[in-house]
Amino acid sequence: MGNYYQPEIECAPREQILALQNERLVKQVRNVYDHVEYYRKRMDEKGVKPEDIRSVEDLHKLPFLTKDDLREAYPYGLLARPLSDCVRIQSTSGTTGRRVVAFYTQHDIDLWDECCARAIMAAGGTKDDVVHVCYGYGLFTGGPGLNGGSHKVGSLTLPMSSGNTERQIQFMTDLGSTILCCTPSYAAYLAESIIERGLRDKIKLKAGIFGAEAWTEEMRHDIEEKLGIKAYDIYGLTEISGPGVSFECEEQTGMHINEDHFIAEVINPETGEVLPEGEKGELVFTSITKEAFPLLRYRTRDICILSRKKCSCGRTHVKMTKPLGRSDDMLIVKGVNVFPSQIETVLLNKGYAANYQIIVTRVKNSDQLEVQVEMTPEMFSDSMGEITGREKELVDALKAMLGIYAKVKLVAPKSIQRSEGKAVRVIDKRDLYGK
Repeated sequence: MGNYYQPEIECAPREQILALQNERLVKQVRNVYDHVEYYRKRMDEKGVKPEDIRSVEDLHKLPFLTKDDLREAYPYGLLARPLSDCVRIQSTSGTTGRRVVAFYTQHDIDLWDECCARAIMAAGGTKDDVVHVCYGYGLFTGGPGLNGGSHKVGSLTLPMSSGNTERQIQFMTDLGSTILCCTPSYAAYLAESIIERGLRDKIKLKAGIFGAEAWTEEMRHDIEEKLGIKAYDIYGLTEISGPGVSFECEEQTGMHINEDHFIAEVINPETGEVLPEGEKGELVFTSITKEAFPLLRYRTRDICILSRKKCSCGRTHVKMTKPLGRSDDMLIVKGVNVFPSQIETVLLNKGYAANYQIIVTRVKNSDQLEVQVEMTPEMFSDSMGEITGREKELVDALKAMLGIYAKVKLVAPKSIQRSEGKAVRVIDKRDLYGK
């Protein structure tokens, strides 16, 4: 069943994957201990020697790495190869502190491209497809990752980058794009723009590969329906390589992690204890094939669940759920954990588009949560009374979902600024008042 880029690995028996992981982990630990002073120091502090790590079972003995370590070691402190072996950097779109810069040898790029090729083929891609990549290019990993994966598959690749919606739609119709790769919020915006221009029957899209931001099942169905496609999730982070760390297959019940390259653990974010499969916690990755910038036990801050349930697609690699939030940037409002995805679920269930903004302020030491939601053009023509009624209905639905009161303000269609990259969903103004 299905399309595989490397079936012998993607469908390998569990014992074979484990044997490969054990062998690669042992080698990688020795490698970083010998070549990266920053690691050696951290391991010595913890009293761990390379020979203590004989298999994946021993992984828990190694220290964690966090974004703070990456900032402290910036720019070259975690490099495991001479700079002369490196051919490229990529960097995060991070907004806080120093940027994270990741280094790649040519071999690293080849493996990354292969991971993205697996994702494209899992979405039904073949060499006969036209892969339309409108993730950002440049330092952001989205564009270069899917671009390289598409080349490996042998598809015609349109390296569009983000923005310039007119041109996106022109190429999509003229060149018959069949697979769309971008952020889910930009896919929703493109869908809206295509329908508005009456070009829905002129596009040939069959699948979309969407990642780089959180999105809900409701948003998935909305995009699938509007574009007439199947929408697949892809996950990655610059620190580990970029998109393609994991990806969805046709079952759409979680993303297969490329376990021949990355070992995944889920931990209790408070205690660091490794949790059993099926429990919700923070995702931690160890890169076992990376040459230039191999991170061991890197804390992603993404909350998810791992599952080894047999998958109908035939792939045997462990699956992760979509990130169910973050252990750092979830909102805590009046002591309650609030994830934007919960709010999005309510809105889409009530028939609104995924165009909203969450604004958190603090008045007289009390948190105030406001959700601004765009009306559909039909709602916009409603009377004030009807609009007030709709706002009240959303207030009640959000209270039922979140357990706290959120003010709702319905705004005119298209009045919330559209994003061509990652959507800005949350504006937290509480910092201004001193948290």
